[in-house]
Amino acid sequence: MCRPQDAACGWQSGCRWGKSVDWCCKVGQTWYVARSEPGWMGSSRLFQPGSTTFAVPLQMAQFRGYYDNNLDAKNRLTIPAKLRNQLVDGVVVALPRDAKHCLAIWSTAEFEAYAERLLEGLHPLSSAYATLERFLHAYSNDVELDAAGRVMLPAKLIEEAGLGREVSVIGAGHRLEVWDRETWREHGPDLRAGARDVGPGTLDGHTA
Repeated sequence: MCRPQDAACGWQSGCRWGKSVDWCCKVGQTWYVARSEPGWMGSSRLFQPGSTTFAVPLQMAQFRGYYDNNLDAKNRLTIPAKLRNQLVDGVVVALPRDAKHCLAIWSTAEFEAYAERLLEGLHPLSSAYATLERFLHAYSNDVELDAAGRVMLPAKLIEEAGLGREVSVIGAGHRLEVWDRETWREHGPDLRAGARDVGPGTLDGHTA
């Protein structure tokens, strides 16, 4: 799977799609993939004699919905079936910066892009960079989506987030969030009320 980069348009090799090698380019907010034939797998050249190369939009993960679920005895969470295909290339479970009582589930590519965006505006030798980098890596774990569509939530992260066995799984754009079910029910009304007050020109919103 292509790892996003914030470049106006810079072809990258090494991206994979099925059994072929893809080259990726971002134009605005859309990623395009130039797909080489499987026979040229592993080559560092985009155009090869006899190969067919074309561009297709590469859609980034988008998670929507609200689901009640339970963790099993091994802290495994079953991902809703229609959301699993966005996690097949790797999963990261992480503690969010902006919410104390939930865990975030990202595709690996999305988490790496998110971490890169957060860090890119900071000087790499600054204490702020070191603090944020340490947080992002200390409170995240690589996990796998198993054949039954489950991911195992690390026990230490469950403890940090204060999750019980009964959880609510919500779509939050490029990630899923896992909340203790009772905490989410308490938080829901505040979220709905707060969302009505956020918009262009507000303190926390963007300007029109």
